[in-house]
Amino acid sequence: MADGQLETAADPSGFGASDARDALHRVIVERSFRRGHFILSSGLESDLYFNLKATIMDPRGGLLVARAFIDFAREHGADWMGGLALGAVPTLGAVAAVSALEGPPVRTFFVRQAAKSHGTRERIEGLSPEETLAGQRVVAVDDVATKGGSVLQAILAAREMGARVEAALVIIDREKGGEALLRENGVQLFSLFREADFL
Repeated sequence: MADGQLETAADPSGFGASDARDALHRVIVERSFRRGHFILSSGLESDLYFNLKATIMDPRGGLLVARAFIDFAREHGADWMGGLALGAVPTLGAVAAVSALEGPPVRTFFVRQAAKSHGTRERIEGLSPEETLAGQRVVAVDDVATKGGSVLQAILAAREMGARVEAALVIIDREKGGEALLRENGVQLFSLFREADFL
C-alpha cells in the first residue's frame, strides 16, 4: 500500500479491514465516480470526477467513511477533527454521531470560507462558548485532496486559534500536489484511497 494511504476500519458484521475497504471502494464507484471532462475546484481539468457527497450521504458509505476516520483520530490521539465547508461537513457530522455510539466521542468542527457577517461572526463552527482549540491536537479532514488548498485553509484557521495540526486525512488523494503543499506547512497527508485506485 502507498505511503500515507490507510486501510479502512472493520465493520461490525465481522468483515476485516480489507473487506471494509473493498465495500467502501464499491460504494464510491457506484455513487461518486464519473468519467468525462471536468473543471475541478482547484482549477485543474480532469477526465475523472469524484462527487463524494453521494458516498458520504449514503447510509453504508457514510458509516464506512466515519469508522475509518474515527479509527484514524483515535490512533493519532486527536482531540478534534475539522475541515473546510462544504467538503468536510458531511463526514464530520457522521464522525461525531458514529463515534458517540461506538466508543469515546470524537469532537468535530468546521471552518467557514469566511467569517459570518451576523451573530457571533465566527469562522469556526462547532465549539461551545467554553471550548477552545488552543493547545488541542487537530486532524484536518476533507473529502478529496487535489492541490491541497481547501485542507490548508482549514489548517491555517485552526492554527490561528492555537491548535496543533500535524496530520490531515482525506477519502481520496488525487495526487496533484496536495501532499507536497501540506508537507511544506508541517502536515502529513493521509488518504483512504488514491486516484489511481479507480483507474
